[in-house]
Amino acid sequence: MFNRVSAIVLFVQDFPACLTFYRDTLGLPVAQLEAKFVAFKMQDQDFALQELGQSAEMVGVDVSAFEPLSGKLVRSILCADVDDVDAIYATLSAKGVPFTRPPLTQPWGYRVAYFNDPEGNLWELRQSV
Repeated sequence: MFNRVSAIVLFVQDFPACLTFYRDTLGLPVAQLEAKFVAFKMQDQDFALQELGQSAEMVGVDVSAFEPLSGKLVRSILCADVDDVDAIYATLSAKGVPFTRPPLTQPWGYRVAYFNDPEGNLWELRQSV
């Protein structure tokens, strides 16, 4: 039925802060930029941010239907395969990225580190070992 998840779009409240974080702090290359939408160029994955009001209009719901930001983490995780978790951890930590866990090797065969974006979305950086 479903072949794969073809895109991830985060609906964000503070679009300028999130754009700055993903583009400037994380260094993701921009493929498309509009006033309330940005798509980043990634190898085999579409990844984008869209301002919450525009997102509500797109999916046909009132913006009040979305849960307001609480400062708590969301119940999902975005995983990104990287070549060198330790090097990326050092680079992003120096830029002030808030990591919840520094790099460690897990028994399931990955070296991982975890951080949050400005709106509490949790990311896993993972490197096969």
